[in-house]
Amino acid sequence: MNNLKISEGTQVKLHFALLLEDGETVDSTFEKEPATLTYGNGNLPEGFESCLQGLQAGDKKSFTVLPEQAFGQHNPSNIQQLALSTFSNIDELEEGMIVGFTDKSGGELPGVILEINERQVEVDFNHPLAGRTLTFKVEIMDVTPVTLQ
Repeated sequence: MNNLKISEGTQVKLHFALLLEDGETVDSTFEKEPATLTYGNGNLPEGFESCLQGLQAGDKKSFTVLPEQAFGQHNPSNIQQLALSTFSNIDELEEGMIVGFTDKSGGELPGVILEINERQVEVDFNHPLAGRTLTFKVEIMDVTPVTLQ
């Protein structure tokens, strides 16, 4: 096992788990293959990535990540009223359903259907984990230098 510490220019192989305040697991690789990411290339939100800085193979850590460093605070202005006709291509529109929209730059933007009435649909474009304090558990399997292709 090498002693290379996680920093810019390293590739990291790790197991991770993301937990809510009540301990419910949102995502985890501990029961699957470990994840591999290049540190500093935006694979993870900055708040999660900064937790990894300086760790090395064999390290096991648990971090509390506040909403501002994770997926942001819940923003009421990200809840939009859209015309029901916008959803004419969806057969069975239901509250709680996640629908993909295209944003101005052409990227995909998921929205959660909050409420449906005769004319409008209320859609929440906040990240589902916005406003949540999360626990980020990691086990570092390997750290290697990034090799340029």
